[in-house]
Amino acid sequence: MSASLIAAMFFTVALLVTTAYFIMGSIPLLVLKHDTPLDARFVRAFFNLYYRAAFLTAVATAISFAAAGRPGIAAGAAALAALAVVLRRQVIPKMDALGARIQSATDYVTAIPGFRKTHVTAILINIGQLAIIVWTLIAFSK
Repeated sequence: MSASLIAAMFFTVALLVTTAYFIMGSIPLLVLKHDTPLDARFVRAFFNLYYRAAFLTAVATAISFAAAGRPGIAAGAAALAALAVVLRRQVIPKMDALGARIQSATDYVTAIPGFRKTHVTAILINIGQLAIIVWTLIAFSK
């Protein structure tokens, strides 16, 4: 087994661990009422960190699979990196806006369900990503 393939396997495991860890960490955060600015800031920071970590591990995975001569998997990992950038640009500003609305005395009633919906949607997308990663690994291992 070549060094580039070993690196690819290492970064694939890192990508799986990153994705699974943040899914397992974000689901319990749903018990928060999201009714305080601290809740919103914490959840937002958690997802911001996840998107950065997902981007870095997906880029490393893509580079290592490209070096190992597996362009199909490399392209898939690069797509996951791009998705992390897109989601970070979409989800984090939305959480910021909803968090600010939660702080306002007049608009928090509609902002809290919106924040929770954004939180749940981000979790579901992450679960989808994990399923795609696992399916890809199974399909390409045959």
